[in-house]
Amino acid sequence: MKLFAHHGIAVAAVALAALSLGGCTRVRSHQGYVIDADLVNAVQPGVDNRESVATTLGHPTFTGQFGGGNTEWYYLSRDSRNLAFHNPNPVDQTTIRIRFDQNGTVQAVDRTGIDQVASVSPSKKKTPTLGRNKSFFQDLFGNIGTVGAAGMGGPGGGNPNQ
Repeated sequence: MKLFAHHGIAVAAVALAALSLGGCTRVRSHQGYVIDADLVNAVQPGVDNRESVATTLGHPTFTGQFGGGNTEWYYLSRDSRNLAFHNPNPVDQTTIRIRFDQNGTVQAVDRTGIDQVASVSPSKKKTPTLGRNKSFFQDLFGNIGTVGAAGMGGPGGGNPNQ
C-alpha cells in the first residue's frame, strides 16, 4: 500500500515540474507579410504597375506618407522570439519597398533586413516640460481664490488701480 502512495507523489511531482517548465518555453511569432521570393522577384521595374503589383503581392503593409502617399509601397515581415512574458526580440526582418513613378510604373524594388531595426529606450518615465513642477494637490486646489480676486479682472475682482 505504501508503494502506491510514494508512486503517486512521484507522479504528482513530475507533473508539477512539467507544468512549471512549460511556462518557460520560447515563443516564436511572425508578424506582417508572408514573403514568397518567387512572387517578389516577379515584380520588374519598368514593366509592372500598381495594379499588377497589387495582383501579384497583394495590398502593402503600409504606403509612403510623403510625395502623395502612393509613390512607395512597403511590405514588412518580422520574426520575433521571446521567453515567457519578456518583450519580443526581432530575429529576422525583411522590408520590401516598391517605388513608383508619377505614371504608376514600378521604378525600383529595394530590400532591407534586420540591420534597419532600431531599439528606442526612453530616458525617463516623465516627459520634461518647461514651467513649474506642481504636485497633484497644487494642480487640484491651485485655482482656489484666484477667480474674482483683485487684479484678476472679471466680476468682483475689478482693477486695483481705479
